[in-house]
Amino acid sequence: MSTSSKTLVAGAPPATAKTSQWPRRLKGLALPLALILLLEAVVRLGWIASYQMPAPSEVAQTLVQLADGALWKHIGASLSRVLAGFAIGALLGLLFAAWVGLSREAEAWLEPTFASLRAIPSLAWVPLLLLWLGIGETSKVTLIAIGAFFPVYLNGVAAIRNIDRKLVEVGRMYGFGPLRLARRILLPAAIPGVFTGLRSALSLSWMFLVAAELIAATRGLGYLLSDGRETSRPDLVLAAIIVLALLGKLSDGLLAGLERRWLAWRDTFDGTDQGA
Repeated sequence: MSTSSKTLVAGAPPATAKTSQWPRRLKGLALPLALILLLEAVVRLGWIASYQMPAPSEVAQTLVQLADGALWKHIGASLSRVLAGFAIGALLGLLFAAWVGLSREAEAWLEPTFASLRAIPSLAWVPLLLLWLGIGETSKVTLIAIGAFFPVYLNGVAAIRNIDRKLVEVGRMYGFGPLRLARRILLPAAIPGVFTGLRSALSLSWMFLVAAELIAATRGLGYLLSDGRETSRPDLVLAAIIVLALLGKLSDGLLAGLERRWLAWRDTFDGTDQGA
């Protein structure tokens, strides 16, 4: 056997090791399923009062009842608000990130203000937005856009500023103008950081959605949370939380898939298995 073939055989993982491993998605379901079974047993044994923490089977029944009724209306209302707010906030975040990341002058004018606004909690915006924009959709979408703006802005600026200076110098040596430099060097190098900001912004959009819908809303998953609290129905509250978690996971998965597709050209470290 030649040296190269020995190397290939030695470096290849055993076939039985791959077949014996669980698929990654099943591994991810193991912990939630274990928690559901544990909680079901604890509630059934009477260790936790059912009026405080309903059994998962009761929450599942509530979800089935909601699915036969108004659940899809609430999901549609929340989804449209998140998509609109995320799109507006992410677009503005990208524009300002590019401006500040490329210009020290813009950073001097804008960064102190953005740093102050970034520290304001989401609920602090609610009274002001209600006074300015009323209780309609505009105030809710604006609040979500505020939540989506800052992660995209911060990660975008950091991605641009962390680009290797040598890459920019090489581009200038080849006579790249500002637009060509941005398209051929700056944008590809900054995309990984931008996607990190987009995924963080999407998660915050769902969080800000709840803050927007808990106040002055008649439709949406946040309204279901408020309704469950006012009617003392923890099963309804948990059902709304579960739907929010599923929608957040699905939307993040879509964005992660887009990230893998756009960044397939990268050769990056993706972790090791079992301490290899």
